[in-house]
Amino acid sequence: MFRLMPGSPLAAYIDPNFTPEQQAELMARFGLDQPLWRQYLIYLGNLLQGDLGESFFYRQPVAERVLALLPNTLILTFSSLILAYVFGVLAGAYLAWKRGSVVEQICVPLVLTTRAMPEFWLGMLLLAVFSFGMGWFPAGGTRPPGAEYDSLWALYSSADFWWHMTLPVMTLAIYSQGLPLLLMRSNMMDVMREDFVTMARIKGLSTFSVVIRHAARNALLPVMTSFAIAVGYQIQGNVVVETVFSWPGLGRELVRAVSTADYPLAQGAFLMIAVVVILMNLVADLLYAALDPRVTHE
Repeated sequence: MFRLMPGSPLAAYIDPNFTPEQQAELMARFGLDQPLWRQYLIYLGNLLQGDLGESFFYRQPVAERVLALLPNTLILTFSSLILAYVFGVLAGAYLAWKRGSVVEQICVPLVLTTRAMPEFWLGMLLLAVFSFGMGWFPAGGTRPPGAEYDSLWALYSSADFWWHMTLPVMTLAIYSQGLPLLLMRSNMMDVMREDFVTMARIKGLSTFSVVIRHAARNALLPVMTSFAIAVGYQIQGNVVVETVFSWPGLGRELVRAVSTADYPLAQGAFLMIAVVVILMNLVADLLYAALDPRVTHE
């Protein structure tokens, strides 16, 4: 599909002084003079050998570029999801306990509103208020201009990295917390009607013990399995958020590759995102079987 777009895929390679013969030779070097079906077969053959091709724009192997950006995307994804799910589970359990109260009547529509907000719009709103308006947070990137670090570990463990990541994480967390919150609330309301919860109340156990130790533990199963699936979907959503915040991850690189018709890099980034989505769906299935032995079979 990337190769059906208009534009010259070798704009970064072809010099204006190249003759038509030299341009044709360069197109043949990358196999772009072949029919589309043959280009696809060539791509599959190279992929089976672990070769994702060479980026037209960066002039380096796609695998190196993709693997260098993957940690940034994973850190952003897991940080935001952990924050969203911790808040969502606790708030969902509380709203289920306070069912029918004024607090629930206010919070549920508010949660639905945050879930309905487009991620790019929410990110631009946070940028306008907390970065451009108040100047509390940087507008993008992972480090201050000119800052150098000896290693990736030095960068990831620095305060600058986490300070730059605050707004992107908050954007994704605010958008993502609606799913675990509503799921936990729904599960809790079902569990609260079970006989073992009624028995715990009759025994005179504290409210904390009834809600957390008995009801919440049994309502967590679908929420925990949804976390693995959410990782895959979150990485897809990062395409927009990383672009808004100039975050150097797979999503932003995919957008850049598409805009510059860098076919190998676009294919490599898209493939990596697809692999992560499929793996996290597999993890969700395995996690569900591990948490609930009743779903396993011989």
